[in-house]
Amino acid sequence: MAYDIHIIGGGLAGSEAAWQLAKRGLKVRLSEMRGSGDMSPAHQTTGLAELVCSNSFRSDDHEKNAVGLLHHEMRQLDSLVMAAAAKAEVPAGSALAVDRDVFSAEVEAALAAQPTLEIVRERIDTLPAAGLTIVATGPLTAAALADSIGQATGADSLAFFDAIAPIVYRDTINMDVCWMASRWDKGETKDYINCPMTKEQYLAFHAGLLAGEKTEFREWEANTPYFEGCMPIEVMAERGVDTLRFGPMKPVGLDNPHEATPEFPNGRWPYAVVQLRQDNKLGTIWNMVGFQTKLKHAEQVRLFRTIPGLENAEFARLGGLHRNTFLNSPELLDRQLRLKTAPHIRFAGQVTGCEGYVESAAVGLMAGLMTAAEATGRDWTAPPRTTALGALLSHITGDAEAESYQPMNINFGLFPPPPAEVKKKQRKEAYTARAKQDMAEWLKAAV
Repeated sequence: MAYDIHIIGGGLAGSEAAWQLAKRGLKVRLSEMRGSGDMSPAHQTTGLAELVCSNSFRSDDHEKNAVGLLHHEMRQLDSLVMAAAAKAEVPAGSALAVDRDVFSAEVEAALAAQPTLEIVRERIDTLPAAGLTIVATGPLTAAALADSIGQATGADSLAFFDAIAPIVYRDTINMDVCWMASRWDKGETKDYINCPMTKEQYLAFHAGLLAGEKTEFREWEANTPYFEGCMPIEVMAERGVDTLRFGPMKPVGLDNPHEATPEFPNGRWPYAVVQLRQDNKLGTIWNMVGFQTKLKHAEQVRLFRTIPGLENAEFARLGGLHRNTFLNSPELLDRQLRLKTAPHIRFAGQVTGCEGYVESAAVGLMAGLMTAAEATGRDWTAPPRTTALGALLSHITGDAEAESYQPMNINFGLFPPPPAEVKKKQRKEAYTARAKQDMAEWLKAAV
């Protein structure tokens, strides 16, 4: 099929961009490497929009949380990713988490049903010399295409390490030791499994993380930094004995309902806690929250079975580490995500330096809207910077410092501050109320 736009990469960004273009009647070729005989170091399936390191899209609170606001804005633009997430949702309290397989299947089915969209399983090794193109190959861009991008940009891509957390089979968790509660005991739903630790158990576990055998870096990887938002748990442990207790193992407010035991003779307040979040609709597999790791697999099994309640745990997937790459986008891309040296090419998703599934899909959505406007001879007006979409786009395409550019999640620090008279306790609501008003005005004129 002849096509108007070529999209390279079928992850969340590429899938969202393809949806936005195809539903406007444009002819799209979506090239995805997986399924052609090639696989990335982290993916396990050939499904479009596969979720790798987590099944969570984080907070869905659009009144007090920046990522929840981003969800809200994307829904108003008929986001495929948000629609598929709604169909694949699993319990996670105030967060939006999904069944990975259901989510991927929903995305792929919706795209396959589009008459002007062709999904092709093929590896693209070089940037196209002409024609409107969106590159959404993500942080695991294959080596040959990465080299081609490097040649086109005249600069090396930056890089960082990303880690994935283990997944445990639910029926191997000892609920005589563990109990259900909400995250940090906030809210009425009880969507997390909690594994309690005494001080002695925590200190022994902390020591085990420090001593455990870890994946060794190759020479060319030695100076690659970690992304702060997805830090391996053993690296966090190296920062101090209490770092984990104030991070993923924070026990504040968690009241253990089990009767007093020799380990907890005075009641019910654990010194630290390991939490697991449902990973599929059946509730058969659960993700260890914040436990992304570079420990070797045998060491993970040994050490994680010392966690109370996980003594007999069986793992559907163990943690791992992979090297991600991203562009210095503020320097290389214009305000419409186009490569300055080859403006027929746009980049979208995590390869631009946004971080997170939702952010990746949001940038793919905007790249689709921009490209649709260009293909049909219309002007593109960016969302106001006071919106989550506009703040994210502005950060990527020039507002961030190019010299220190690092992957970034959406957060209120990317937005213009609210008026000085707004009290601190009301600032989050002020950000979201202003964003919603400005988004409504933009939607009337731009889409």
